[in-house]
Amino acid sequence: MDPEENRLCEADAMALREVAWDSVREGTRHSRAAVVAVADFSAPLRELGASFVTLRKGAALRGCMGSLEARMPLVEDVARNAYNAGFNDPRFEPVREEEHPELSLKLSVLGAPVPFPVESEPDLLERLVPGTDGLILREGGRRATFLPAVWQSVASPAEFVSLLKRKAGLPRDYWSERLEVFRYRADEY
Repeated sequence: MDPEENRLCEADAMALREVAWDSVREGTRHSRAAVVAVADFSAPLRELGASFVTLRKGAALRGCMGSLEARMPLVEDVARNAYNAGFNDPRFEPVREEEHPELSLKLSVLGAPVPFPVESEPDLLERLVPGTDGLILREGGRRATFLPAVWQSVASPAEFVSLLKRKAGLPRDYWSERLEVFRYRADEY
């Protein structure tokens, strides 16, 4: 399958970004996500979709929240995740209105996660595609993900996986046959 096949057209990407900004503005003014009239958007934005919204203030992360599974129309998912990135990321205080001019926003639209069966950590490290693969690690009640964009801030697949295990609350050198691995792709706007 051609990854470009599922990319949004420029108009749809711009519409999603505007919805995300609307949710951030609505959050500072009324403590809620923007309400979207799903029927008013193009067919691709009305389809079930999963997204992440990342807010930055300068170079610093200011909030990042998202969905790994498509459970609602993409445009609605983006509105909720933009609000959550600005106001419900437990790592940060809620965004204040005076911060708006300093914020930048990145939108990631995720493909469906697919099982990525591996025999061992060296097998995983060898088969990962840096810059392209997003990864989910799951075992028991522990789960963590890194978007493909995280590759921009790590030096190697080993560092990517090590940091992801730490994010999941697992030791960096942890490996188990029960550890489930999923891979996904994401388009960024």
